[in-house]
Amino acid sequence: MKIIDFHTHIYPEKIAQKAVESVGEFYGIGMDGKGTAKDLLKEGKESGVTDYVVHSVALTASRVEAINDYIASECKTHKEFHGFGTMHADFENKIEEIERARKMGLLGVKIHPDTQLFNMDDRRMFELYDYLRQEDIPLLIHCGDYRYDYSHPRRLRRLLREFPGITVIGAHFGGWSMCDLAYEYLAKENCYVDTSSSFWMLGIKRAKELIRLYGAERVVFGSDFPMWSVSEELEKFRSMKLTDEENSLILYKNAEKILKIKEC
Repeated sequence: MKIIDFHTHIYPEKIAQKAVESVGEFYGIGMDGKGTAKDLLKEGKESGVTDYVVHSVALTASRVEAINDYIASECKTHKEFHGFGTMHADFENKIEEIERARKMGLLGVKIHPDTQLFNMDDRRMFELYDYLRQEDIPLLIHCGDYRYDYSHPRRLRRLLREFPGITVIGAHFGGWSMCDLAYEYLAKENCYVDTSSSFWMLGIKRAKELIRLYGAERVVFGSDFPMWSVSEELEKFRSMKLTDEENSLILYKNAEKILKIKEC
């Protein structure tokens, strides 16, 4: 079976260790992953992953273009990679930059409101969201953190209702550290969710229940590398013992539909 890991972060070799340590400090956890493309490919090969959605987050507007250049470069080097660009609310020419990113081969956009320090439903992002909706470009959003309000699930619901038809993947079952609350807001909304950074907190039983509540047709698998081991996250996913159809939807069919790719 093909396996697409929809949620992975990669960093240039010279800053990877510092970037990984910074993420670990933000979440208060130890991280073993090195965060480079080479390490991701090694982990994935050992666990059977065939393709990856790769991205990185611009913590400031000044880093947007360089990060998009880096992700595009790695995607040209590694056929297994499908890149998502980054964007920041303070960046002035958002649509021009995403158009440039698309010309370089990037397929979507990833934002992380909690580390970028802007509300998901900030009006400065509305023009971009409308553009993404019109062009049918997927948007992956870090969602939910009990410590902050920037990415609260209610903001995602507002975004989805302001821009009906936009393709959004709410990371971490739509609400990292608040997955059950997220379901209350997103149960009837038109969005996907991913499984990244969720099994450790939810447990296998509740994760399986949430998949069934959302419906497998709305879920994609994500490891959140290098926060977690790709192989260990896959092992936890498989331990849920979902049906063959649920597995195929979550592990690759939904991702292929979002990315508009027929073969990986």
